Amino acid sequence: MGAWFTREIVDTGRLRLLVFLLAFIAAFLFIRFSVRMIRAQVSWWPGNVTPGGHHIHHVVFGLVFMCVGGIGGLLAEDGTSVAAALLAGLFGVGTALVLDEFALVLHLKDVYWTQQGQLSVEVVFIAIALCGLALLGLRPLGIGDERGEDEAAWAVALTLLFNLSVTLIALAKGKVWTGLVGLFVGVVAIVGAVRLARPGSPWARRRYGDRKLERAASRDARLRRPVQRAATGLADLVAGRPSDPPS
Repeated sequence: MGAWFTREIVDTGRLRLLVFLLAFIAAFLFIRFSVRMIRAQVSWWPGNVTPGGHHIHHVVFGLVFMCVGGIGGLLAEDGTSVAAALLAGLFGVGTALVLDEFALVLHLKDVYWTQQGQLSVEVVFIAIALCGLALLGLRPLGIGDERGEDEAAWAVALTLLFNLSVTLIALAKGKVWTGLVGLFVGVVAIVGAVRLARPGSPWARRRYGDRKLERAASRDARLRRPVQRAATGLADLVAGRPSDPPS
């Protein structure tokens, strides 16, 4: 096991990414557990940080951790050292605290327990998925995967341009997960780019007529909404249900 870890993680330069991901997941689960205890008014659990009656959101602590971990990580010359790993972990904790209140920062108001606040949970899940793909050795748009010096520069540039184009089309079609995962797995972005757009996406609003919009809405109701309900159920299980009912 130790030999595998050294060969697959340390020697490939993924130690900091692994520590970052583990710290990110642990911090997210802890902070969600904490806020759920506070929400339930559990007497034995410490409450919010409110010096002088002013509520300090955990995004503030996250920003501090990110600054310390990020700047410290830039100064760490040996990426396999214990210090580099600890700083990556600190950066992961800070990132989790920031993204857990992503919706609050986006809307500039406390929407944590509202339906709008569920965006934070979705962003966290996306971040975990993309970090996991990177940990497996995949690279965005295939950058760094060139197989030798004989490959023409124009061929590499065209490949990158094509991958970026289909990814942007998938995102414009409202397929966020497909587009972002497609950054790492090109065939996923291609599938998202050629399939029907989601009915409320910018692509559908600008390019689809009434008949095609009806097809897109029908397909969305048949295929995507059951998946969305399952994803929402998982998010509610992990992060807690929002206070207001879904619209």
